[in-house]
Amino acid sequence: MPPWISRALTAWHRIECWVAVVCFAFIALIMVVDVFGREILGPTLAALDIDIGPTGIFAAQRFAMIALIVGSFMGVGIATATGSHLVPRVAFGWVPSHWGPALDRIADVITGVFLLGFTWFGVVFVISTAETQLRMPVLDWLVWPVQSAIPLGFLSAGLRYFVYAAWPAIRPSPPEFQE
Repeated sequence: MPPWISRALTAWHRIECWVAVVCFAFIALIMVVDVFGREILGPTLAALDIDIGPTGIFAAQRFAMIALIVGSFMGVGIATATGSHLVPRVAFGWVPSHWGPALDRIADVITGVFLLGFTWFGVVFVISTAETQLRMPVLDWLVWPVQSAIPLGFLSAGLRYFVYAAWPAIRPSPPEFQE
């Protein structure tokens, strides 16, 4: 395996992890501050006869939803990179164990193709909302830039499976063998 592939996958995984961490930290922060403003700061100031208007964060739930969409679809690639996704155990043990490496490679190719299919439908979905100029309620922002996380998440996972099929040594161990 060329060394640049391993470095590229590691860098891509770090980027996905940072994006997901930032998204979920943002969700926690904005929701806590919004609730604090509405439920504690607002009533406290009102009891002191101080009217400062709305005390929550405008569109906090919308901002949190945007971060959730982006962070969640980064999770598709993260789960693939760490081998932490769910693996159904149907038909395990039906074939001789020495067929395992070949079947794993075949499964990686099939999974990669399947995920590229989801990527395609995600791209079609994003293009359709971009063409119609669909906008988010309240914020009036275009929806398609946020929706772009959908095909990117599936593409990330699909490409990883093709890399695992080509170079099985870099495939992460299944969760039950990671300890």
